[in-house]
Amino acid sequence: MDGLQTRLREAGTHFEHLAITHKTVIGLADRLPASPPELPVYPGYPRIFSVFDEVTGPLRAKDVSQAFGHDLLPKLTEGAWAKLKRLVKLGILTEADTGNFARKQ
Repeated sequence: MDGLQTRLREAGTHFEHLAITHKTVIGLADRLPASPPELPVYPGYPRIFSVFDEVTGPLRAKDVSQAFGHDLLPKLTEGAWAKLKRLVKLGILTEADTGNFARKQ
């Protein structure tokens, strides 16, 4: 009889833990986005991803512009920087330090 009461108490405790876990998971699920973020319409994004696929470390906007074969004009570098920042906002890239971008792992 004592053994059964002990097992019943353990089962009750286990059930309480499961209820807490269930409540926590349901609460966190409400915070998740309904769908992954969509990429903005720009044909250069696949090219940007291919540049990041070829390197192991972070890149600067200047490096991405050079990989595209662009001259290092401020206008072109700023455009690349804006696109990289947009990808950071979407959660696709990370910005390790100011101006150093890398793919999320």
